[in-house]
Amino acid sequence: MHPAGPLALSLGSLGLLRLLGAPWGWSAAAALGLGLGTGGWRLLRILVKTAPRDLFGLYVLLRVRLQLSRHRRRCRSVPALFAAVARRAPAKAALVDAASGAVWTFSHLDRVSNALAHLCRDRGLGAGAVVAVFMESRPEFVALWLGLAKAGAEAALLSSHLRREGLVHGITCAGAKAVVFGTELGAALSEVSSALGPGLQKFSWGPPGLGPIPEGSQALEPLLEGAPKTPLQDGPGKGMDDRLFYIYTSGTTGLPKAAIVVHSRYFRIAAFGYFAFRMRPDDVIYTCLPLYHSAGNIIGVGQCLLHGLTVVIRRKFSASRFWDDCVKYRCTVVQYIGELCRYLLAQPRSPAERRHRVRLAVGNGLRAPLWDPFRERFGIARIGEFYGATECNCSVANLDGKVGACGFNSRLLPNVYPVRLLRVRPDSLELLRDSRGLGIPCAPGDVLVMDDLGYLYFVDRVGDSFRWRGENVSSTEVEAALSRLLGQADVAVYGVEIPGVEGRAGMAAIADPGARVDVPALYPALCPLLPPYARPVFIRLTAQLDSTCTFKLQKTRLRGEGWDPRVVPEPLFVLDPQKGRYVPLDGEMHQRLCSGKSGF
Repeated sequence: MHPAGPLALSLGSLGLLRLLGAPWGWSAAAALGLGLGTGGWRLLRILVKTAPRDLFGLYVLLRVRLQLSRHRRRCRSVPALFAAVARRAPAKAALVDAASGAVWTFSHLDRVSNALAHLCRDRGLGAGAVVAVFMESRPEFVALWLGLAKAGAEAALLSSHLRREGLVHGITCAGAKAVVFGTELGAALSEVSSALGPGLQKFSWGPPGLGPIPEGSQALEPLLEGAPKTPLQDGPGKGMDDRLFYIYTSGTTGLPKAAIVVHSRYFRIAAFGYFAFRMRPDDVIYTCLPLYHSAGNIIGVGQCLLHGLTVVIRRKFSASRFWDDCVKYRCTVVQYIGELCRYLLAQPRSPAERRHRVRLAVGNGLRAPLWDPFRERFGIARIGEFYGATECNCSVANLDGKVGACGFNSRLLPNVYPVRLLRVRPDSLELLRDSRGLGIPCAPGDVLVMDDLGYLYFVDRVGDSFRWRGENVSSTEVEAALSRLLGQADVAVYGVEIPGVEGRAGMAAIADPGARVDVPALYPALCPLLPPYARPVFIRLTAQLDSTCTFKLQKTRLRGEGWDPRVVPEPLFVLDPQKGRYVPLDGEMHQRLCSGKSGF
């Protein structure tokens, strides 16, 4: 019975008894007894334990919705909101590059993005035009997409890990008319320049001498120096429901897919994070997460653009520099993913890990067993865990610090924020439907489970994608690369667990009936084709792969057998990180991996 059922039953019985003429006292006692006897004590327990959480969640939800409604009525956009912030505190630090120490004030960020907007207009990249951004995380990345938005153009934020076919696909699928790339990635773009066509405008941003750049590229800095630094006189007229930029997600099939982020979605995510986790205007956020993902660019940088916080950007995560950076820049908020926290806990103790001012860690994927050790060792007062996806239409957040939970769904007022978990087939992940064709609600779902108080807990992804090294790995993309490399051989890729290691490592089962695959030479051949996190850790050779009647490869049995040589009667190999190649997986190596001495 729904928690509110006993309450309705009690009130109904009270009304009936009064209608029949029973005294108030007797009627109330009978109604209370009936309510408690039919499970009302559960309702009382839920009410006591979750009312503060639910009321605060309702406050946050209403505040964000009211602000968004006001911005919609006034036709405001993300650039317009940033312009107001910049006017209030022009000299305040907006973005800090942790690698160089360069500080971008709000005024400087506003002026550079204004110059970009003018340049875009002059080059025919105005309202509706798409410009690909291929750059590592740094303040210029933010100025670039913000300037494009001021001109009404839409940025396609490419992963800096993309190479070859994936890079070409990312640029072309969005219909980009131009690409702006960091000189640190010029070599990668040069490899595919001929496949992009002569009509694509190319602009470089960064110091010269870092490697080759595509022929016909123009340096952006001299162009910006000559452009006006004032706002456009006639803005693009964009509102909250217009497109802001594209963020790519690996999804579950094939190459990266562009997910649309509109101005209102950017505002909702950033504002909800600000209010839900009780951030303050004087907070300094430290992020080493990639800015081509929502976590770094919206949850992190969004607090700078919309609420005036300072954001310190580190291009790549460094466990040894993490706390030193936090001390140096007086950070009060840090962003994480689950693996990041584990890497920090694995570091030797240092004075900096307790001398910092960090009071809040915001992120997702922190496993429950690491929650308290992370908080206690580093003196973090609060952990703000959340769960969401760029292509998803909702997200959830842990508002009260429940260990291990990534969010909640109110048991008493479920329709205020109607998030539901639906049943799926464990093998194919197809949605199960009832006789009316509707989804079937359940306690466990694809990537979340829910307890009786409505707390939601994150579990590893299953099926055709998995998470490794903080990135979503598309099994079909890895399968396609391996299959092409092996002359279109049948390949099944799936995620498997390694004891003591976050996420799921990639494992590839290869159909090799003739024993022709040269496994030691396989890894060097994969390196130019796939980013490091997508390269399989384990290789299994088999005579043939199971398939369905529609020729879909079956992975359930393979995933269940894993990489145990005592279970798998076929050749197994594992990546040796030091040697940079696959080596046979024998009993001794298996024992080392199981004992947590994997090196991963």
